[in-house]
Amino acid sequence: MIYHTPALLNETIEGLNILPDGVYVDVTFGGGGHSRAILERLSAKGCLVALDQDADALANAPADERLIVQRGNFRFLRNYLAHHGFRKVDGILADLGVSSHHFDQAVRGFSFRNADASLDMRMNTSAQLTAKDVVNRYPEDRLREIFAQYGELTDAARLARQIVTARQDTVIERCGQLIEAIGKCIPRGAENKYLAKVFQALRIETNRELENLKSLLMQSVELLPQGGRLVIIAYHSLEDRLTKNFFKNGMFEGNADKDIYGNVDVPFRTVNNRAIVPTDGEIAINNRARSAKLRIGIRN
Repeated sequence: MIYHTPALLNETIEGLNILPDGVYVDVTFGGGGHSRAILERLSAKGCLVALDQDADALANAPADERLIVQRGNFRFLRNYLAHHGFRKVDGILADLGVSSHHFDQAVRGFSFRNADASLDMRMNTSAQLTAKDVVNRYPEDRLREIFAQYGELTDAARLARQIVTARQDTVIERCGQLIEAIGKCIPRGAENKYLAKVFQALRIETNRELENLKSLLMQSVELLPQGGRLVIIAYHSLEDRLTKNFFKNGMFEGNADKDIYGNVDVPFRTVNNRAIVPTDGEIAINNRARSAKLRIGIRN
């Protein structure tokens, strides 16, 4: 079984501009596709640190003396690298989102197509918060915020109200129960698109995905030397917008201050003005890559 087919593989490796003797970090090891390609370009003196918070993913790690495997969330990247003796690295890669493995494993509850699956959605199965907790314990106003911000749903208030009403009668434990509870909100002819946004919002909240990305972006300023590369693959507009703004302005919202000459002091410069996206040929082979957007930053 293929755990996960990496998106934009060639473009990602090119974007890292790998130095044979360099030190690189893949903070989302997944199926190891990107990591293996990095290792192919490293010399015997090179090193790759591979992170993933999912134990299933790290089971794919190859036996290689140049590879250091670390289970954990990349929000703690600085600490992990210090533990292994690294203060600086030459490149950092993050392939965000959910792997094919997660979607295909019904028990994990990432896909709305698995009605009997538990509302789990944890990337790290040791974490305490589950999507079930979010659905059944969060107050209505917080649910509304989650669906509006993370799902970009225009009927977030109605959706939250439907959930709160339904959970008064029974605990919503499974994906099918949630879909039934919000049935009146689901538009005919656009069921899949709507449910994908609902599940995305719950997954982002359960795993604190945007907070983790912000932490990674900020840590990368300290961890990368001048000329070091940060490569981010995002799969929805929220992640991509954070990355784009950080590369452009050095912040997540608003615009950076300019000096009297109109110059902006930002930690990164971008390789491409626009995000790199998969070709039609790649999408035909790997449909799950269709929403991928790659951005490359070079440390100033």
